[in-house]
Amino acid sequence: MKIIASDYDGTLNHGGIDDIKRAAIRQWRRAGNLFGIVSGRSADDLLEIPRRNNFEYDFLIASNGAVILGSNGQPEWESRCDGALAMPLLEFIFSLGCTWASIHTETRLIIDLDDNERLEDEFTLGTLPEIRYFNQISTILPDESSAQKVTDAIRERFGKVLNPLRNGRCIDVVSVDMNKAVGLYKFLEIIGAQSENLITVGDNINDMHMIAEFRSYAMENAVQSIKDTADCEIAGITELIFKEM
Repeated sequence: MKIIASDYDGTLNHGGIDDIKRAAIRQWRRAGNLFGIVSGRSADDLLEIPRRNNFEYDFLIASNGAVILGSNGQPEWESRCDGALAMPLLEFIFSLGCTWASIHTETRLIIDLDDNERLEDEFTLGTLPEIRYFNQISTILPDESSAQKVTDAIRERFGKVLNPLRNGRCIDVVSVDMNKAVGLYKFLEIIGAQSENLITVGDNINDMHMIAEFRSYAMENAVQSIKDTADCEIAGITELIFKEM
């Protein structure tokens, strides 16, 4: 049995998910192998992807490794950050120019500082309900340079307890001991599989830990550091599956 753990944005979703890609995933699973997604997206958001694109999966790992969902979509494990850290972190990133944040907790909470565009189910810092814990807090900057500066500032201020992971213009903040590789090791422990069975594929720097830790492929559209680290380069998931069958 082999296991493919694929990033979503820029990887599985590179060029969309068409009938050819769906058929390849189906053939991979029918051969007795496992297929899943490892993403920075929230669990609620990630669950909608297979439903919307009409393909089956064996596992989903959300929030950069912090939440593991089984083939039935139910949570099997999660990494939690102390909710007391949420407000200081949010106040800090907003002071650095961020105007939007997503909190992955029991439900996904959105904070939008723009009064003109705020929706009814979005919050401000003043209206945000109490956060008991969070799996991840995400934000987005206008460009990659700004995102890197904010990432560095978060690491300097909160680096003993939180781990900021940049993905292009986006920043995902998880527990200091959490990343996609950690989530995958926990998943392997849950199903009783060995790391030698696992194949990872990604395109951006928040994929670096899993690309470096396991047998790995970089997408042709990947950033150079991922290409330099991965074992092989691939055009897409379909090519990877046919190569590994």
